[in-house]
Amino acid sequence: MSELSQLTPQPLWDIFANICAIPHPSYHEEALATHILQWAQGKGLFAERDQVGNILIRKPATPGYENRRPVAMQAHLDMVPQKNSDTTHNFTQDPIQPWIDGEWVKARGTTLGADNGIGMASALAVLADDSVEHGPLEVLLTMTEETGMEGAFGLQPGWLQSEILINTDSEEEGEIYMGCAGGVDFKTQLPLSRETVPAGYHKVRVALTGLRGGHSGGDIHLGLGNANKLLARFLADFCATLDIRLLDINGGTLRNAIPREAFAILALPREDVDTLRAQARAYLAMIESELAAVEKKTVLDVSDSQHDGQALTKACGDRLIALLHAMPNGVIRMSDDVKGVVETSLNVGVVSMDADKAEIRCLIRSLIDSGKLQVEGMLHALGRLAGATTVAKGSYPGWKPDANSPVMHVVRDTYRQLFNKTPNIQVIHAGLECGLFKKPYPDMDMVSIGPTITGPHSPDEQVHIASVGQYWTLLTALLKAIPIKA
Repeated sequence: MSELSQLTPQPLWDIFANICAIPHPSYHEEALATHILQWAQGKGLFAERDQVGNILIRKPATPGYENRRPVAMQAHLDMVPQKNSDTTHNFTQDPIQPWIDGEWVKARGTTLGADNGIGMASALAVLADDSVEHGPLEVLLTMTEETGMEGAFGLQPGWLQSEILINTDSEEEGEIYMGCAGGVDFKTQLPLSRETVPAGYHKVRVALTGLRGGHSGGDIHLGLGNANKLLARFLADFCATLDIRLLDINGGTLRNAIPREAFAILALPREDVDTLRAQARAYLAMIESELAAVEKKTVLDVSDSQHDGQALTKACGDRLIALLHAMPNGVIRMSDDVKGVVETSLNVGVVSMDADKAEIRCLIRSLIDSGKLQVEGMLHALGRLAGATTVAKGSYPGWKPDANSPVMHVVRDTYRQLFNKTPNIQVIHAGLECGLFKKPYPDMDMVSIGPTITGPHSPDEQVHIASVGQYWTLLTALLKAIPIKA
């Protein structure tokens, strides 16, 4: 039995423990989807999947609530697979190992998947708990949200019967979200030329590790260190006077996660190795000072390498380092309309190399289309200067705030009655699927709520136990408070 079985509310925590036990990173959600479908059918509920794999489950209204406006609760099936470098874990085969640490539930060395597993568990718990009073109810679970919102893109009109949608993918108790940023993936590829490492050169591995990482939307304003950018800065500035030859550079694993680690293989004259180590110590001291408020465990290590590949030519290596160093990152502009919210941002998420090309993958987010286009233009221009090819793809719309949303007012009033305080009405810089749902269901009234989750998309992810109870109280009261059909 899971350690989480001692927590309340039940069965939410038991269902979440079962979700953790079934591997479900992006593109590997099939086992979990099959389990949920069979679970729902075993309870006698209508349950089916669409052409892209999304799951729809329907539960009839509680007696006496048949005339309420129909509601869909929505979550996504996949989770972000991130782990510490010293953790052995295969996300496609091994279960997540949740554990209780005081007021929080965490995972052992990996992402927890509370994003969006807690939201999914809450929707399934409503289906399982006949004491929860509600009108006609649907649960929509979408595929592959974290790597491109593929389930939301594939959602067809006419499948859902609901008039209201409650998205469960928010990550701050006490906040109601009524809008979010749109986004677009951006890829830069630089062709490489290689040559034999010069005679007498010594090979080293430079490893920048220990950064916190985080969500490239919800955490982008925190000023966290980006390992790809910090390593490029070291190579461009502190190594500028050394005759280094670059053999390999890589960092980050997902375009929507702030990279925590980055690595480079260098060759340089043997007599300069001690200088490189001294430069690394000086650089580490500098960034520790600059990022003291947000990064406490940064490590920059230089060790010998046995890499047997060719090096980039000097000109090619310098061009790649300059390209990565010059690439913008982080907050581009704050919103004038929504105070305290990021309008446009960029995350330099993944850097990788093979024999003949280097690839940089980014995620651009913005509340406005022109903001996305501005950053796309910057990256296209930078690519032209570097002789790289660039492509933007997978653009998805933001969710435009509606200050007159009826369901938002119901959530706000319900929250006030329950907790005797007013929740914050927010627009989130992270991407939610609601903007995409508006295309097939333009008249659907939407809102997003959730418990407090910190460190999503990183192994530091944790969910606050008490906030899950508050979220459950709000969710169940909200379902009961949904008004009758007009």
